[in-house]
Amino acid sequence: MTESYSVLRCLWAIVREAAQLVRRDSGLYLAIVIYVLAGLIFLNAIGAADRLAFSIYFGSWISLNGFVLPTIAILADTIFIIHRFNSRRRVVAKRVFSTERLAYSLSGLCLLMALMIFQGNFTSMKNGMSVWQGGFRFDVVQANIDAFLHFGTDPWRWLYSVAESDRVRDIVEWNYNVFWFLLNFGALFFVATSPMVASVRTRYLACFMAVWILVGNILAALFLSAGPAFYGAVTGDTARFGEQLAFLARGAASSNSAAAYQQYLWSLYEAKRTGFATGISAFPSVHVGLAMLNALFVREYSRPLGAFALLYVAVVAVSSVYLAWHYAIDGYVAAIVVFAIYVVARKLIPADRRPVPSMPTRTVDRPAAAAPVF
Repeated sequence: MTESYSVLRCLWAIVREAAQLVRRDSGLYLAIVIYVLAGLIFLNAIGAADRLAFSIYFGSWISLNGFVLPTIAILADTIFIIHRFNSRRRVVAKRVFSTERLAYSLSGLCLLMALMIFQGNFTSMKNGMSVWQGGFRFDVVQANIDAFLHFGTDPWRWLYSVAESDRVRDIVEWNYNVFWFLLNFGALFFVATSPMVASVRTRYLACFMAVWILVGNILAALFLSAGPAFYGAVTGDTARFGEQLAFLARGAASSNSAAAYQQYLWSLYEAKRTGFATGISAFPSVHVGLAMLNALFVREYSRPLGAFALLYVAVVAVSSVYLAWHYAIDGYVAAIVVFAIYVVARKLIPADRRPVPSMPTRTVDRPAAAAPVF
């Protein structure tokens, strides 16, 4: 009975402290509420209330952020304790899994659940953009600008002149559809729940939301284009990107096939239905935007790692053209806009001052006479 009471007291302490941290995030929650209300007003005003997509993310988002990533985080902490400490593992474990640390992580999980609603609103608005614009009106001009900037040639032709290979395509598709997802949503979970990056938590999450809203909704809606994959369907010119699409179609049986996913998106667009990650827009590229955001924050902690992260931004941008998702300018503009978001956020959002649990850093145990590890 005493043991059960002690566990309940511990759980209550975690919840109570997490609630205090949640209150510190009130500005972020308010931004989510305003964004969702704006989305609902927009969709109702254009007669697209049937494009709501909130419930689509519930299962996958809760599974990812409520089970898969927390399990990975716990395993990582456990391996860290076993590998880097010897006789003082119990002390370290108490620090790593302390009430303060668990409360901090719980507050981050609460915010991630709110971001589930945020993502549902993003997809809802993205599905409504073509209704508002009455179609895709900017593909020809964007494709022509692309060719002009690349010496009169559509940039995919430059890429295919050196990398038209089934093996390259498979690697690029895996990176674009799997590895990019793991990196970006893993980074979101890490920043939201780990005290190791507590000082940038609010600024990162504010920038994360700004990328989706400004790049993925506002600019995308104002200059709505479908992208090379759908260029023929929206302009009638099936020849311009026909060879590229034929090459991509050769890998349609792959689980990461760009061609198969593009067919999925177009079929739902024609049926005027919403689904997981549906909605078609090319300019600017959210894929490149989020990679750029993470590269800028990584660079704050390590310039060498930041250089690799920026190189990965270039890889994502090239991949988006290679797979016919984007014109090259979609990536260029996204990177510039995200850099501007980052600069403004650094000026307007100060480092977080919330109390956070300290983390063990020693790799070996000190002798008893030495100063304490923590």
